[in-house]
Amino acid sequence: MYRHSLCFSAFSTFAATILALATMAANADTSTQEITKFPTTTLTAGMHVIHAEVATSKEEQAQGLMFRKKMGTNEGMVFVFKAPATVCMWMKDTLLPLSVAFIGADGTITNIEDMAPQTTDSHCSKKPIRYALEMNQGWFKKRNIRPGSTIFGLPSYMAP
Repeated sequence: MYRHSLCFSAFSTFAATILALATMAANADTSTQEITKFPTTTLTAGMHVIHAEVATSKEEQAQGLMFRKKMGTNEGMVFVFKAPATVCMWMKDTLLPLSVAFIGADGTITNIEDMAPQTTDSHCSKKPIRYALEMNQGWFKKRNIRPGSTIFGLPSYMAP
């Protein structure tokens, strides 16, 4: 009887350890995710200055702002596309609510979409665009920046 009890006790301890490890893995916080910051550029929208990281390569654009827990008030990310195209964005693994401005080659905003965190809903440009600028959700609206407004200082496409 003692041997059976000892085996059960050892098994229980082992099972509890496995369960604890599995729970920790499932609830792992994103601080363990590697967050790569990209080179930055300064943009302007009217009198508003924006400090934007620049995502040019497919890999940079795929990572975007994933796993970020915070972003400064006037910080964002500008996606630079090689040629004008209709572009769709989504928010898988992105923790922050964002607004995205789709911007033509001349810097004019075509449309702005609000995006909920950690969703796979598509948010698409209404026309072919060269840039997408992601900012904290509501940033454009609070500053009365809307379709037809111009973003200045957008970088040219540079092959990665």
